[in-house]
Amino acid sequence: MDLTGPAWRKSSRSNGASGNCVEVADNLPEVVGVRDSKDPSGPALVFAPHAWRSFVRQVRTR
Repeated sequence: MDLTGPAWRKSSRSNGASGNCVEVADNLPEVVGVRDSKDPSGPALVFAPHAWRSFVRQVRTR
């Protein structure tokens, strides 16, 4: 999967004090990338946009 040009941003729910940060790139065509900010050169998960929206919607209701 080509992840060229992601604009990574930290999740508003990340806790910067403890280093538990998730970064999201939602500017990619047809996918949303998610990675661990402590390991920016490491692997990234990719989700279809509808799957990511569903995940975020579920998290917000909890």
